Amino acid sequence: MPELCQQEALESQYELHQTIGSGGFAKVPRGGGNTLVLQDDLPRIYQEIEAMKLLSHQHICRLYQVLETSSRIYMVLEYCPGGELFDYIVERDRLEEEEARVFFHQIVSAVAYIHKMGYAHRDLKPLIDFGLCANPDGGLAQQLATCCGSPAYAAPELVSGRHYLGSETDIWSLGVLLYALLCGFLPFDDENLGTLYRKIQASVGSRSILRAMLQVDPRRRITVHQLQAHPWLSAGTPLHIKPAVGRDPQREGVDEAIITTMAVSGGRSRVAVREAVERWAYDHTTATYLILHHRKHCTPAQ
Repeated sequence: MPELCQQEALESQYELHQTIGSGGFAKVPRGGGNTLVLQDDLPRIYQEIEAMKLLSHQHICRLYQVLETSSRIYMVLEYCPGGELFDYIVERDRLEEEEARVFFHQIVSAVAYIHKMGYAHRDLKPLIDFGLCANPDGGLAQQLATCCGSPAYAAPELVSGRHYLGSETDIWSLGVLLYALLCGFLPFDDENLGTLYRKIQASVGSRSILRAMLQVDPRRRITVHQLQAHPWLSAGTPLHIKPAVGRDPQREGVDEAIITTMAVSGGRSRVAVREAVERWAYDHTTATYLILHHRKHCTPAQ
């Protein structure tokens, strides 16, 4: 489809509002409950698109639609209205331990799911961006070599130029993230590790889980499954943290009630709508189905 037609099609399908974010590869305007991303780095973006098509989890931003022109790729993403986590931390200086646990539990559940699906994220600041993720042919046991990600969150083996396991570097990044939640600033501004842990104004349990993640030797670092079972992370979770849901509309079969709704509202036959949905072309039909599916089946993240 010519570029102008794609642009017109996009504008006819979505109501675009103010820009809510930007970066080296994208501009992000709010679009009536969806996010439109204009990106240029093709290998990275194609990798991100394929990952986001596969990953379906309540704590991972959902991809709804992709439109490509000769010079741009438009990605329609789930709109997450809560703002950036680090702005939230800055407003409060740091989070109380109970609140930090709630946020961290959600993030860990997403990372565990990502690893289960064969991906290493490699740039957990921010979790929403999968542009640097890796899906090694040999699985997560295959070593990687690319030095990437946000330097302040990067594991020692990653920045040193050595080969590394992506899942292990993600655990280190999680440790940095939890430290920021609890302290309100990033670690490693002090070379003395004893001083580093004394700065944490929290419980013995929080220090224990941080030490387990921030091991310089990746072989001594806690795994994501051990992390999920750690007493500090599991403390109190049945009371105020709902289990994460990894619902996958593409693999569980189409919802006939949603097909009927789309057929009636669009003036099309149910057969035509079902065939269009089952192609999973990540066009406007896919987007409509996924949005309706989310509204019907997914409760807000806790």
